[in-house]
Amino acid sequence: MNYDNLNSMQLDALKEVTNIGAGNGATVLSQLLNKKIDMSVPSVNIIDFNDFYRGIPEDEIVTGILVRVLGDAPGNILFIFRQEEAENIIEILMGSQQELDGEMANSVLCEIGNIISASYMNAISSLTSLRLMPSVPAVAYDMLSAILTTTFIETAQVSDSVLEIKTMLLGEQSEKIGGDFYYIPMPGSLEKILNSIGVI
Repeated sequence: MNYDNLNSMQLDALKEVTNIGAGNGATVLSQLLNKKIDMSVPSVNIIDFNDFYRGIPEDEIVTGILVRVLGDAPGNILFIFRQEEAENIIEILMGSQQELDGEMANSVLCEIGNIISASYMNAISSLTSLRLMPSVPAVAYDMLSAILTTTFIETAQVSDSVLEIKTMLLGEQSEKIGGDFYYIPMPGSLEKILNSIGVI
């Protein structure tokens, strides 16, 4: 599907699916952190691949959590945390500061990836009857450009434009506490999702 041909109804449907999934993920994460966590209303955009670098220098080291979406509509879920954001979330969960590249920090980040991605996929599955499963999360500490390049090359999804469905974690006063969440469907997956919810 040519992303440029998506109409407003299709974009709104994708936003609603994401909104439900993000809400479910925030609820579970709130229980895990024992504090109020929300996720922002998702934005759905068609962007140039290079626009992923908005706001973050290409050579800045970030934390990336990648979850493969397996099943009927494969794709990728990608979390990007700047270093301070990742450290803050780990400290909330662990009760103390941890080295980002340590085993405990890695485990915490993987669990966050598991919770939110599973909630998101469950929402899509419930609305579409498509069978979706998350892979084991992979955590990387690298330049944003390297993480994005690996994500796209390994999934053979190389395109000038991509569908960006983006939301972020919010704290009790609606302040951003960290992380950008992206859902990036593989070619062919978007048609299946839209067809299943009757907007194609």
